[in-house]
Amino acid sequence: MQHPFKDYQEFVAEDQPLAPLTWFRLGGPAAYFAKPRSIEEMRGVLNRAHEAGIPSKLLGGGTNVLVREPGVEGLVIHMESPFFSDVTVGEDRIKAGAAVPLTALISQAARSGLAGLEILTGIPGTVGGALRGNAGGRQGAIGPFVSRVTVLDSALELQERERDDLSFVDRGSNLDEPVILSAEFELTPEDPESVVRRMRRIWIVKKENQPYGHQSSGCIFKNPSADISAGALIDQAGLKGTRHGGAEVSDRHANFIIAHPGAKADDVLHLIDQIQQRVWQQFGYELELQLRIW
Repeated sequence: MQHPFKDYQEFVAEDQPLAPLTWFRLGGPAAYFAKPRSIEEMRGVLNRAHEAGIPSKLLGGGTNVLVREPGVEGLVIHMESPFFSDVTVGEDRIKAGAAVPLTALISQAARSGLAGLEILTGIPGTVGGALRGNAGGRQGAIGPFVSRVTVLDSALELQERERDDLSFVDRGSNLDEPVILSAEFELTPEDPESVVRRMRRIWIVKKENQPYGHQSSGCIFKNPSADISAGALIDQAGLKGTRHGGAEVSDRHANFIIAHPGAKADDVLHLIDQIQQRVWQQFGYELELQLRIW
């Protein structure tokens, strides 16, 4: 059979391992794997996938993705630096490409004396993933700071989504276009030292409560509501430290699963099922995944 991406072989590979690109470091390969270096290459490879009936997925920082053992039967597009990671700082705003790590965006905003995004300190991933999932924590979420998002729409046309057209909910948004390219954030000018100090305080608190030195992802489940924590429910269900194969519910924060050496994606999936069943049986809450399973 002819290679469906023969015209794009300069940046499309076959049978590419995905585990090294995710925080869990688990799972199988992508049948096809693209690293486009421009919007034109992004549009071209997505068009070709559509024509060939090949499903496509976008991979950013890999912080909230678990790849199953067989891998992904389709095209995985990896947005990476430097091609989708420009950052431009203005008087009261900052614009960032979708591949910019959220941590880098927060640091640059703080050092430039722009306040607001520091409440997201300690949240992993890229700007694109953060926007799609309205990343946030107890202090707030990214959504309220967004003034404009540039996307490729379903016809792969470049579109500007303005604030009035955007909707952000708990760990979700209406940004359902195939590709988020960049975003502009409206922030508050403030003394850089004050912003950096606040950022460091939040970081210290986060690190005290999250697992460290292990292979894990971001939080596994969404909180059922603003005042009910998924981690607290899992803890109260007595599941902290529960292990299956090489996967373990973190004993520091129960909404994290750690993959020990030798773990398989199936071990993590087994723990997810176990947690959902136990929390439903004991408390009547149906925990919804924040983690994306490929």
